[in-house]
Amino acid sequence: GDFSSSNNATKLSFKTASSEAAAEKMSLSSGGVLTTSGDIVAASGSVRNRPNTKPIIINGDMSIVQRGISTASITGTEIYTADRWKVQISSAGTWTQTQEALTSGGPYEDGFHNSLKMDCTSADGSLGAGDYCNISYSIEAFDCQTMKKGTSSAEKWTVGFWVKATKTGTYILQAVNLDNTVRICATAYTVSSADTWEYKIVNFPADTDSSGKIVDDNGEGIRLMWWMAAGSNYTSGTLATTWADTNNANRAVGQVNAADSTSNNFEITGVQLELGEYTSSTMPPFQHESYGENLARCQRYFQRFGGAWHGAYSIMYTGSVYTTSAAYIPHPVPTTMRGNPSFARGGNLSDFTWQDGNTTGNPTGIAAEQMHENMFLLLISDSGGDFTDGQAIRCYNNATAGYFDISAEL
Repeated sequence: GDFSSSNNATKLSFKTASSEAAAEKMSLSSGGVLTTSGDIVAASGSVRNRPNTKPIIINGDMSIVQRGISTASITGTEIYTADRWKVQISSAGTWTQTQEALTSGGPYEDGFHNSLKMDCTSADGSLGAGDYCNISYSIEAFDCQTMKKGTSSAEKWTVGFWVKATKTGTYILQAVNLDNTVRICATAYTVSSADTWEYKIVNFPADTDSSGKIVDDNGEGIRLMWWMAAGSNYTSGTLATTWADTNNANRAVGQVNAADSTSNNFEITGVQLELGEYTSSTMPPFQHESYGENLARCQRYFQRFGGAWHGAYSIMYTGSVYTTSAAYIPHPVPTTMRGNPSFARGGNLSDFTWQDGNTTGNPTGIAAEQMHENMFLLLISDSGGDFTDGQAIRCYNNATAGYFDISAEL
């Protein structure tokens, strides 16, 4: 419809999304100001009614890779490349993970320039009962509250993503409720063409059971798991297509073994989660964030200082000498983290330099104390006692191999 201001002839055109129209209430004040109790949807479909002002899935475009763009010989569980995306492997082959640069194909045409790729480098054609391989994403419980999970008004929700896999057949996307009572729900999707980008929509039902309620805190609320391989411990039951208490046998029924050949790859990008039930034709468009916004949201969980991410001489902090062998340097954290982080140093001690007046040297120890959400103290040690008591001191990385990691991952 068209609304005209009482002060001029300017017209505002709008339409409401049909699924949400019943909830819309709009009025035009005498001053020509349009108000609404819902959200207005642009005719182009570029703006949709989303309860969250930011995407629920962070780094769904795989553009942030603070840890690096490639990791080889993966056999365990960790976040290796793209921020927030964890690999979980137990005796199901050996893999290399990379951030791939896209230059063509469906996701590229859809505005995505990166993907997360898993390349099987050591195959497992005969999976043991407890073997598995998947990529997972953890949603903080604070960000799960709009699902209203565990209440009578619980929401359905939809996950959309681009996938390219060598192995065709049935794959499983599973959701796990990790807060309160552990509950699971899983949905199958099909990879139809080998090594071809396909867009998938996976719907999850509402969970009205009170045991599925997610506590409103900074813990892990929901974990999404893209299965690539699963042993009989996870496939021998009936797929849990509705929310139920955890039964491992029902988690990945029907899953193909994408670890059975070194020719196999599995690649995803453009991952989004929307409240409501959608199809591929009604799914709201992906909410692209600026690189800076995306990075800041990732840094709530992990931050790297130095290394290839920032380069040599990118760590440079000043503090004071406490004794001739110990100095303290306060380290600010630019993005407040989810909780008090852990600390890890990368590289050798020779990759760092301290400077105390006109004296320089390599520290014999670097540790962190008093870890907090927005700062921590670096303890720089020199076993030779070369510091000058009371002198100002600075520390920096003299090579790209030197870095500090702080992590508050879920």
